[in-house]
Amino acid sequence: MMELQEREAVPVFTEVDREKFLRDVYPQRRPAVLRGVCLGPCLHKWTVDYLRRKGGSKQVKIHVSTVPQMDFLRKNFVYKTLPFNEFVKRASENKHTDFFLSENESYYLRSLGEDVRKEPADLSRQFPELSEDFHIPSFFEPEQFFSSVFRISSCALQLWTHYDVMDNLLAQVTGVKRVVLFSPQNALHLYLSVSLGLRFATCFTSSAGSALVRDFVHFQRGGNWEGLSEWGTDSNSAMPLCHGSKVKECSFKKKKGDKSEVLDIDAPDLKLYPEFVKAKRYECVLEPGDLLFIPESYDKKDMYGNKEPVAAARALQAVDRALLTLDQLPANYRDFYGRCMIQRIQKRTYCEGHTDTAPQNSGTTLPSSPSS
Repeated sequence: MMELQEREAVPVFTEVDREKFLRDVYPQRRPAVLRGVCLGPCLHKWTVDYLRRKGGSKQVKIHVSTVPQMDFLRKNFVYKTLPFNEFVKRASENKHTDFFLSENESYYLRSLGEDVRKEPADLSRQFPELSEDFHIPSFFEPEQFFSSVFRISSCALQLWTHYDVMDNLLAQVTGVKRVVLFSPQNALHLYLSVSLGLRFATCFTSSAGSALVRDFVHFQRGGNWEGLSEWGTDSNSAMPLCHGSKVKECSFKKKKGDKSEVLDIDAPDLKLYPEFVKAKRYECVLEPGDLLFIPESYDKKDMYGNKEPVAAARALQAVDRALLTLDQLPANYRDFYGRCMIQRIQKRTYCEGHTDTAPQNSGTTLPSSPSS
């Protein structure tokens, strides 16, 4: 069945400067690979030994999992703290002599601000010695910059599908990364989960070869692009890759949904997630020196800072209240009035002209719920 899923390659642009980006790439509001942009000496300097030496013994909080496919919803990982130089050593290994859970465990670092509740990640503050090696392309005005997120992971790590509410530039420094994106208009086919709590973090990364990812973010119009990245193995490096993103604080306790329940997007359980095959995917493979432009809301969400627009947050709160009211009805009434609500939302909010996402039949757009 998955061979029926529509796929499209993310377009590649070369010799991109500020003028070309703002003229040819940014107005399209579509993902784009930017090849050949100058990222600085990090491309040849950032070896395992160099990162360990320059990064030093600063304590970093990391994700640790016994399997390379990390699952945020089912929490198949634990949080641990290591000195940065020790983390880099372990992340570069295929098998560990020192470990927390198993000798084959996988590691993932996503840099955070000093005060994670108030400050976004900033490479120049958290890792000033390394930030000198990375040149930020001047595609935006300085005041539009929001955060820069440094990510490193074990080879072949895969993160859950998620979205960001700000524009992002994902920079691949070393290694090779596969990225899969889904348009915001495919949300009904992605089985976005209900998350509990005040904060929701999503990151989509995995890697082969060490890599840094910086997020350029600024507020623009919305629409979440679901994004999931996987990593292949770089024959020249056992070190992981990094990618940047943001996290967001929410003022309400329930949110539908910043993470997809479909973890294995290449071989999903279509009995549980039959609608997933209808979601159109956009794919690319990032090489060292590539930048991936990800418009806001192409699923990939980050922590500490990536806030929903106030009106959107209030609208989601209202939806949650409406759903609680529907819970008081018998199942058949709840199903009927739920579909009526969706039809009204579609008529008022869906953008015409999105050929890959426009609903074909407003009466059948409710995705099937996975059986418990």
